[in-house]
Formats: sequence, structure tokens, C-alpha cells
Amino acid sequence: MKPPRRTPFATLLSTCVLVLALAVTASALTALVRRTAPVTAAVDPGRHWVHTWTGMPQLTEPANLPPAPYTGASSVLVDTTLRQTVRVTAGGPRIRLRFSNAYGDTPLPLTAVTVALPRDGRAGVSAVEPGSLRRVTFAGRDATTVPVGAQMVSDPLDFELRAGSELTVTAYTARGQASLALTSHPGSRTTSYLVHGDHTRDPDLPGATAVDHWYLLSDVEVLAPRRARAVAVLGDSLTDGRGSTTNGNDRWPDRFYDRLHRSPATSDLAVLNQAAGGNRVLDDGLGPNVLARLDRDVLSRSAVAWLILFEGVNDIGTAAATPEAQRAVTDDLLAGYRQIVVRAHAQGIRVYGATLTPFGGSTLYDDPAGEREAARQRVNAWIRTPGHFDAVIDFDRAVRDPAAPDRLRSALHAGDWLHLNPEGYRVLAAAVPERLFRHAP
Repeated sequence: MKPPRRTPFATLLSTCVLVLALAVTASALTALVRRTAPVTAAVDPGRHWVHTWTGMPQLTEPANLPPAPYTGASSVLVDTTLRQTVRVTAGGPRIRLRFSNAYGDTPLPLTAVTVALPRDGRAGVSAVEPGSLRRVTFAGRDATTVPVGAQMVSDPLDFELRAGSELTVTAYTARGQASLALTSHPGSRTTSYLVHGDHTRDPDLPGATAVDHWYLLSDVEVLAPRRARAVAVLGDSLTDGRGSTTNGNDRWPDRFYDRLHRSPATSDLAVLNQAAGGNRVLDDGLGPNVLARLDRDVLSRSAVAWLILFEGVNDIGTAAATPEAQRAVTDDLLAGYRQIVVRAHAQGIRVYGATLTPFGGSTLYDDPAGEREAARQRVNAWIRTPGHFDAVIDFDRAVRDPAAPDRLRSALHAGDWLHLNPEGYRVLAAAVPERLFRHAP
């Protein structure tokens, strides 16, 4: 038996109901997309987030933990305010902070956080400019807990930052971290301050304990013009600034940034110093090896367009001074460099290789037979060979002694024939061609 034939009116009514349902669904979807679109894109499509400061997270060694009474038998920073200053390298009207618990084995509770401008714009001071202090929130709340191994990003905050200026970040943790596995960047070359109680809103911290380390804070971002990009630097103590001036911001990446900032063609670029003393490309040292930390410290940072790789001397220096061991470490280093280039290129990042500087005369790395020097020369020859990197920065040529090429110029090192002094870091910065950064990839 055939079904009854629908009337034209019934068919029309059914069609109208279907069209109405589809229209309601489309409207709901449109509203949902609008509600979940990034706030920054809706407010100003001409800007984006750019990392303006970084401090490579490390597991704090016992000697670099906060002094007593801020470190106990099984906890650290209990009922403690930590105030620290960092130098930003890109400016903008909004900022956000990132706190890291990368090496913690217990959650990190943050009770309150504020930002301010330091007194007189100086690095390493405990006082802030009157009226500049602002509260930082996380999902609208003052307090947050950073899970084990994670980082926490703050809410965006309207806070005008000028490129090249200092920022004061003050954090209070009432309960502290319930272990001694504290995440930090010990080689800050900048003074921070510790005091018991919640002093996040205080204009100064008289009587606070001064320490030359950064703790907990790993990144600052700014909402910058769309053209702004960042240059990341992977390095060891020569980039972290051993031998530089405490609170002087005269590491070579700082001096390089100063050069970029003076030129209109590169004045909107940020420089991110992702270095740590003792770091190596192949094996863990003070901090994870470069191959392990590349994603965390470079590929995941906001708006990175260039990478300068200046690492390998610790790999050579810690390998045995025998022909076999040095041949093996150089082969592995060159393979590691290739991996870094491939992975960075996959993210559209240009990679510039910096030649390794001399260490002749160093009691740490120099050897009588010159096996390590031969390895350094082989690595540098490979770096200089066209086709391996997008460009070469010849730090070796800039600081070596022309009369003794296996050694640094005597006026440039910090007394150990391995690390540079402020003048040596100025020379390194001057050796970086500015033209390499005029056009983003």
C-alpha cells in the first residue's frame, strides 16, 4: 500500500522548520566562535604576543638555593616574598608573565604576584616607582598553583613597557614549595630580594636578603606590533654572561640588543637569552642538553624568527683529551647541529651558527697535546662551510689573539682564558652582522 501523498502545504511547512533550525544552529555556532576568539585578536589584529625576556629554567643546585631561613630541611620559600628585576627587549601596552615549575617534584603555590617599574629604572633594586605597582591575576584570581613540571601563564595585564627597560616582578608564596626541587636561573647576574611575609604591594623591601639568582619566573611576553619578532640565543656560560657585571646588563646578547635597538630597521626586535653555564649540546650538565630543551626554550617561544647557536665548547672540554674521544665528540656535535637546524627550519626559523671561541691557557679545557683545540678547529671549519647554517657569525675571529689563535686576546678574557670580560662581550656583540635580522623569514 502506498503512503498517503503529502499536501503542498505540509511540504512547505516542513522545509521552513528545517531552514529555521539550520539558521538557529549557525547563529549559535557563530556566537560560540566569537566568544572563544582570542581577546587580543578582537581588540587589535595589528598586534601579537612576543617574548620579551626569558631565563632558561634549571634545577637549582644546593649551593644556589635561597639562603636560610628561606630554605628549610624539606621545603623552600615558605611565607616568602621574592622581588626580582628583568630587562625586557620589546615594548608594548600589555604584558603577561610565565612562572615555571619545570623541575619541581611538588606543586608550586603562588599566593600573590605584582609587577611594577623599578626605582629610577635600575636593575637589581628592591624599590619600585610610586604608583606603578599593579596586581597580576591568573584566570581572574590572585592565587594559582603551578603543577609539577608545568608552567603557568598569567592573565594579560594593561601595563605599558618600553623596549630596553627594567620590570620588577614580586611574588609571594604562603606555603612555599614542599621540597627542595626548585626551578630557577642561578646565573642571573642580577640581584633579587627575599623577605618573609606578603610584601608584594610594598614600595620597598628594607632589610630584605639579597641574592644574585632568579627563581620561579621564566618568561615575560608583550603584546607588540605585528612586525615585531624575536631572536633566540642558545648558549652556555659565555652567553649567560659569566665575567659580566652584576646588574650591568653587559652580557653579549644585551650588547647585541643595544645595537639592534639603535637601528630603525631592527629596533622592534626582541633578544631572548636562553643560555646556562655549563650547558652542552649533547649531554645534560647545568640544565638539559640543547637537543632536549630546543622545543621548550626556542620552538615554543612566541614570535621567534631567528636562532643563534653558540654552543659546543663544553662538549669538547668535558670529553677526554684523546684523539678517539675528540673525534667522537666532534662527529656527534656536527650531527647535533644538523638536528637543531632541521627542527628549527620546520618552524620557519632561520639558524645562524656562531664559531666556538678559543680556550688555550684554560686550566679547565686546554690539554698539552692540543686534542681539544684540534676538535674546536674542526667544528669551526664545519660551521664556516656554506650550506650548513643560514649564516655564520665568526666569534672566534673576533676575539682570538692573531699571534696565538688558540687563545683569547689577553685584554678580553675574565682571567681564566675561557670566559670573557665586559669588553670581550662588547666585541662579540659587535661581530654579529645586523643585516642578518632586517627581514623576517
